[in-house]
Amino acid sequence: MKSIGIDNVYKMGNKLYTRNLCKGVRVYGESLKRIDGEEYRAWNPYRSKLAAAILKGLKPEVLTKDARVLYLGAATGTTVSHISDIVVDGMIYAVESSPFAMKAFLGVVERRMNIIPLLMDANHPERYQTVVPRVDFLYQDVSQRNQDDIFMRNAMMYLKTDGMGLLMVKTRSIDVALPPKEIIEKVKEKLRGNGFNVLQVKQLTPYDKDHAAILVKREG
Repeated sequence: MKSIGIDNVYKMGNKLYTRNLCKGVRVYGESLKRIDGEEYRAWNPYRSKLAAAILKGLKPEVLTKDARVLYLGAATGTTVSHISDIVVDGMIYAVESSPFAMKAFLGVVERRMNIIPLLMDANHPERYQTVVPRVDFLYQDVSQRNQDDIFMRNAMMYLKTDGMGLLMVKTRSIDVALPPKEIIEKVKEKLRGNGFNVLQVKQLTPYDKDHAAILVKREG
């Protein structure tokens, strides 16, 4: 296993792994590998956009073992579980609006004490302000037309001044008529216009079609 410069994330060949926080436990049928007394979980880029973005060269420097993370769009917990492996001394505040998805997600959470599940709507960040503190890293994977607005509202409320945010842009959810590249440029322009410094942009092909990861830093 070779470290890639992100806490608890490793690479073997062309595959990503995270050091398993819950030994012997799989979350979505991923393979487990034991090396020198440690156990690692394969991180599938076709199942996790964050894994895809990292394999494409994205590196969120604030995603460390003691980071506080606000995750919007937790779904059933595939990517959240790998972030849980990373932030072993930190905390993840995971927001999901679907009761059906949350039911499955709770099965992941019960074994991982660094995740706080929130059955909430990310369109209304004020509703979880009594639970969520300022965070180092904001991650969003939400399939809504106003996904950029959701991201910015949450960032303004919860992201530390020197924190980073990663927006997974689902272009077809924003506008099916425009080319994906044009939509991504519009989102970048909007982020810059609202005080965010765009650090990296990664197209997620071949892992996810018409998706891009935009890493930003909050300014001032």
